[in-house]
Amino acid sequence: MGAGNIGRGFIGQLLSEAGFELYFADVNEELITKLQERGEYTVELADETHQTSRISGVHAVNSMKEKEELLQLIERADLITTAVGPPILKRIAPDLAEGLKRRAAKGTPSNVNIIACENMAEGTSHLQAAIYEHLSSAEQAAIEKFTGFANAAVDRIVPEQSSEDGLHVVVEPFFEWVVEEPSLKPGTEKIPGVTYVESLPPYIERKLFTVNAGHAALAYNGAAGGCETIKESYDNEAVRKAYFGLLNETSELLSRKHGFDKEDLKAYREKINTRFQNPYLSDSVKRVGRGPVRKLGSQERLVHPALGLLDYGVEPVYIAETLRALLTFEHPEDEEAQALQARIKENGREEAFCYYSGLDSSHPLTRLVFDQA
Repeated sequence: MGAGNIGRGFIGQLLSEAGFELYFADVNEELITKLQERGEYTVELADETHQTSRISGVHAVNSMKEKEELLQLIERADLITTAVGPPILKRIAPDLAEGLKRRAAKGTPSNVNIIACENMAEGTSHLQAAIYEHLSSAEQAAIEKFTGFANAAVDRIVPEQSSEDGLHVVVEPFFEWVVEEPSLKPGTEKIPGVTYVESLPPYIERKLFTVNAGHAALAYNGAAGGCETIKESYDNEAVRKAYFGLLNETSELLSRKHGFDKEDLKAYREKINTRFQNPYLSDSVKRVGRGPVRKLGSQERLVHPALGLLDYGVEPVYIAETLRALLTFEHPEDEEAQALQARIKENGREEAFCYYSGLDSSHPLTRLVFDQA
């Protein structure tokens, strides 16, 4: 579910290469029509090789106009993944609930696993909760017998696309898909390229506090400093200092909280540094900075690790610097950026920060952000 760039260029590619018969569901009529007509698309690596893979034997349904076909797919799928964006999970939940109810009505349904591949912590748990809002207690119990809800962490940079083809997607060579194995129901073979772990939270937070937080540091500090791309931000001395300072802070938290080896974290950071310097990605700070309201959330990539560090008695100075830069972020085509700046204009930055983060004005993080402004 979700035939966008991540759905096609990451999740769909791995599933197709693993031998799954691949069906996409999306509300984008133009995209779905092209997939239905061609039955294939191409994925290109953003590096010096420009290696291209052809993903063929692809099927697609329009989630709005072909509802019965979608429900039939949910009834018989072995694996259901999402790449729709965190705010859309609630919108797809009713169809998933209905399809699973119909599946349960068969009496002895086969197992199905659901994995939300979203840029958020515990995305599948959020999706499961949204699905259960449309089911009775008895229906939930019936569905749990054959449905696995496995949380996952996904990581692959898909930059702004310039192809006029509509289906061709360019992705970075690096990818990571980590799945919490104990939540899976038996029946689906392991997918090559996926890392299966007993406990996912440490890996989710490693990615969220390093890749996502680092990306945010480059985007927001870069935008505040007049940079246009992530590569340009990385090459800016002041922005790079803030970025490295933030990553040192979040690595300290990951080491203390989850016991990650400091040398392993250093190697992980170095790998990320190489990714952000990739000249073939040319990602804009405006694209990466989209959704600033969500990224101010208490469970998100900046506030969450900052609060964790404060619990250990460590001041997250560089995270606070990035939060200050976030509050200056403007993007005329992003609804959240517009909402944030409108609230700031009416009530001031400190009130807006407290409103979206859920912290009060006397909280140590609030004071760290604004007393040093």
